[in-house]
Amino acid sequence: MNRSRWFERTTHVGCVLLLNVVLLPGLAPAQDISWERLSDGLTVAVWNPGDACPTVPSMLVVDMDPERTKFSVHHYAQEGLSEPPRIDEWQKRTGHHVLFNAGLFRENFAYLGLLYKDGRPLGSRRHAAWQGLFVAEPSASGLQKARILDLAAESFDEQQPRYREAAQALMLLDLSGKIRVRESGKHAYQTIVAETETGHILLLKSLGAVRLYDIGRCFKDALPAVRQAMAMDGGSSSDIRILESLWEKGLLVQEHVSWKGLFGGSTGSHIPLPTVIGASPR
Repeated sequence: MNRSRWFERTTHVGCVLLLNVVLLPGLAPAQDISWERLSDGLTVAVWNPGDACPTVPSMLVVDMDPERTKFSVHHYAQEGLSEPPRIDEWQKRTGHHVLFNAGLFRENFAYLGLLYKDGRPLGSRRHAAWQGLFVAEPSASGLQKARILDLAAESFDEQQPRYREAAQALMLLDLSGKIRVRESGKHAYQTIVAETETGHILLLKSLGAVRLYDIGRCFKDALPAVRQAMAMDGGSSSDIRILESLWEKGLLVQEHVSWKGLFGGSTGSHIPLPTVIGASPR
């Protein structure tokens, strides 16, 4: 999406969530996060950074274990569709447990950056400035099932990729702890993919407008288990959806908005997404 729409200014939405407590080892922020297990290798929560990060709103968080979770890239044209579906339509087509927007795209729905499906490029070109690359499903043994590549420090062979699925976007936080976006960034909803010290993939969506720089700083201060992170997209195309059948019951939060509704995509507006990434059990 072009940068004017990507940095779309939105209204802050806060929430406090009551959950069954499932504390994940190795992920210990300033305030403990309470998790709800939805399936093997998939847990979710709403994280309120609080005083540790006063400029960062609450965030939806999905924790996925790549050893138990398979990731797939989907592009509307590659699947023979004449126009991009909304995220709920994508989920009906794919059946994935989790879906999220794969990254930035132009007004004509052309993807910005490298994009691979089943080890084959989907027509887009490497973006020279963006150094984050989410990769999954290795073609050789001995590699992590899913991770973030920092293209400033690691190579990605476009002719013989070591991973079947790949999507390029902005690098946010690297292994050295450096925040890789400008501090002068504007406010918008944000979707973040992070890699933890234990090799899990975290998917986060802000519930209010926030600068990417502030999220990067917050990860450094309050989520030290995050090794590195990348920003997938922001504004109106910042979208996450979890399969409704995984929910045993709706859990109420402030303003009578259900947790199921937040993760199920029933709040806010949804625009067509040309490319999404899906996650399902192996």
